[in-house]
Amino acid sequence: MPDVVLRPAEAEDAHDIARILRAALAAFNWMPQLHTPDEDLYFVRHVLLAEQTVTVATIEDRIVGFAATKNEWIEQLYLDPDWTARGIGARLLNHVTAAMTHVKLFCFEANAGACRFYERHGFVADAFGDGSSNEEGLPDILYVRRGMPAARPQSPQG
Repeated sequence: MPDVVLRPAEAEDAHDIARILRAALAAFNWMPQLHTPDEDLYFVRHVLLAEQTVTVATIEDRIVGFAATKNEWIEQLYLDPDWTARGIGARLLNHVTAAMTHVKLFCFEANAGACRFYERHGFVADAFGDGSSNEEGLPDILYVRRGMPAARPQSPQG
């Protein structure tokens, strides 16, 4: 696989981030499609990029995934469906949480693959919701990871 480069998102990345968000959500047959592509782009420009810290994963200068954080929350973490199961999500997760000692996120119960992913990375289910507090109306799980930041590999120099 070509090298994955993680970098801060820029305003010019909005269309690619919105494309990935739409493709990732459309890949779930249980996910209701509540927004138009234009609404997705508005959300990316005026919420994600304006109010959150967004990191993109690129391969050969093409954005294949992104993660958005705000304070101790992972607000979004999505990959282009063609690029899942290649370690890119783990790289993004480790990168955006490297300095965090307490991390929280919501995950839909129906997204079993994401639940397994977060549990493999030290997250523990802390609370279960019935869907009344999210716009999709789907049951969700509050995941929490407490403690020290994820271990970072040491260079040979220490």
